[in-house]
Amino acid sequence: MTELHALDQSDLEARVKDMYERVALAPEADYHFETGRGLAEHLGYPSVDLDEVPGPAIDSFAGVGYFLDLASIASGERVLDLGSGSGMDSFLAALACGPTGEVIGVDMTTAQLAKAKRLADEAGMHHVTFLEGYIEDALVEDGSVDCVVSNGVINLSPDKPAVFRAAAAALRRGGRLAIADIVSARHLPQGITCDASLWAACIGGAAQRDDYLGAIRDAGFEVVEVRDNDYRFISDQALGATTTYGVSSISVLATKN
Repeated sequence: MTELHALDQSDLEARVKDMYERVALAPEADYHFETGRGLAEHLGYPSVDLDEVPGPAIDSFAGVGYFLDLASIASGERVLDLGSGSGMDSFLAALACGPTGEVIGVDMTTAQLAKAKRLADEAGMHHVTFLEGYIEDALVEDGSVDCVVSNGVINLSPDKPAVFRAAAAALRRGGRLAIADIVSARHLPQGITCDASLWAACIGGAAQRDDYLGAIRDAGFEVVEVRDNDYRFISDQALGATTTYGVSSISVLATKN
């Protein structure tokens, strides 16, 4: 994984919280990335599924790929959503697992959590719980989860191996990790990896693709499928990194050994 020599992690956390608070409260504003239903449909989310979840959660969707088909969530399963945001993926997982299942979303951004909790209450989705915390600490008992999902969030962590270890610990043996995230074709230079503003924009924290998949395997997973996503950044700064360093989105399915 990329070495972090001078990244101010406190600054990074503050910037990430600020950006995604704005995504929760003002999803129509301009960001380095797209948001909302148009993005979700472009990435492959079926419209018929989106029609079944709260609209405001979709408005604040800022994911980078579709992976729920890989997750294959079944009725009665327990699902952990790392970096759950305003809850769109959590709500879709809740529809898949049904009222006999359970979904636990973990996020560190107060405004996102408040919005997700309110929407869950309004929708009567009582089998969805949102917890304040960090994705490096899954906040559930070891071996208690059938599937871990995450969308565009692990790249924001300065300790990605810790995230994958936490996911592995949460999963039962044979459990599934289904995620979408940002990676790079080439290692990013220190000038980018030490820039907290670029991390918050989902660029500076992009691990080199092979290193990223290696960290998943090192945590005790078998990588089953990797596919490229048609994801696009929209700011000039982000587009420049995409062109120069091959920053792109992938969806991954892995199973716990």
